Amino acid sequence: MISDADPLLLQLLAAGYAHCAGAVSGIVSTQGGLFGGLFLAGLVGSAAHCAGMCGPFVLQQAADRAQSVPAARMSEFSRISGALLLPYHLGRLTTYAAIGAGVAALTGSLSRLSWFGWLPALLLALAALLFLAVALDRLGLFRRLPVPAVRVPWAGWVSHAATPLLRGGGAPRGYLLGLVLGFIPCGLLYGAFAAAAGSADPLAGGLALLAFGLGTMPALIGVALAGGLAWRRWQAQLSPVLPILMLANAGMLGYLAWSMAS
Repeated sequence: MISDADPLLLQLLAAGYAHCAGAVSGIVSTQGGLFGGLFLAGLVGSAAHCAGMCGPFVLQQAADRAQSVPAARMSEFSRISGALLLPYHLGRLTTYAAIGAGVAALTGSLSRLSWFGWLPALLLALAALLFLAVALDRLGLFRRLPVPAVRVPWAGWVSHAATPLLRGGGAPRGYLLGLVLGFIPCGLLYGAFAAAAGSADPLAGGLALLAFGLGTMPALIGVALAGGLAWRRWQAQLSPVLPILMLANAGMLGYLAWSMAS
């Protein structure tokens, strides 16, 4: 039975959807370069960099999933579906998007104050420098320079919180592990956070980090499917592309910072 309130509810839902779609469309049209750049940074950067850092967590989960399936029920479909690790990746994306929206909201609030109007441009310039640092590191420059090691205060908490979540399986545990590992210390990720903060818009910041996180998924799924040894062979072929892309992203973010400041 359809009540009299149903048409009104449908109209409200349609209006809400139209408003959200219009907001997202407007953000994409103005911040499309940022979203595309961070997606490509995640795509290539994860293949050459993140797979080495996050690969063990992915391999451990994929192995636990495979062992939980009886041999009689094991098939190619179950192997592939187990390697997708969608709850884990959804947890990472949740943390990334939340931090991206939070830092962009903070930047937007501060930039409304007259003495902080330069902050978005400064953060975009910082993001450009971080991507430039990743490119120079991949080119081997930092191996010849006395670059001091940087300790992140929350690294111990991330390790302590993630360890028990690696034991066992299940979607809730995988999602929680992804939430925790979203805070893992990573220069590439911090560059993405700085770029998102430079947008000074919570929706743009969240979508920017969502694009970056989606870009990291194919490489990590490939690690789970192919295994560590096979992936390292492919990684050697993909590594030369990373410095070029990081340099391009650094240039794009530097140009955005210059345009915003001028």
